[in-house]
Amino acid sequence: MSHHKYIAIVGIAGVLAWVGWVLVISKLSPYESSGLALLLFFLTLFIALTSTFSVFGFYFRMWLFRNEIFYKHINVSVRQGLFLSLIVNFSLVFQMMKVLTWWSGLLLVVIALLLEFYFSSRDAESSGYSAW
Repeated sequence: MSHHKYIAIVGIAGVLAWVGWVLVISKLSPYESSGLALLLFFLTLFIALTSTFSVFGFYFRMWLFRNEIFYKHINVSVRQGLFLSLIVNFSLVFQMMKVLTWWSGLLLVVIALLLEFYFSSRDAESSGYSAW
């Protein structure tokens, strides 16, 4: 499958997730079915943000690194989109619990950065060149 087809599938999934997220916000009341409404809210938001960040990240990498292999960009974009989505979702959960402060948000970003450094160094080792 070409990288454009893969990104198109991810983009379509993102559009469907955004539509689902809007439906969850407009149709479900958190006061009546709080467990289901919150689960669907966070799940659809997570999928929508992951796909949106992945598509934007992939095209940004294609623009930035014009002469490289596109399939490497897909893996990195999806992984970083996943991390950014987790940061947003955990920040919203912390805000919902009224425990979000600037340092807890910064801690989420630092954890995501450390995970990204770990995975990018593993990718560099498996491809045979050093990331440092």
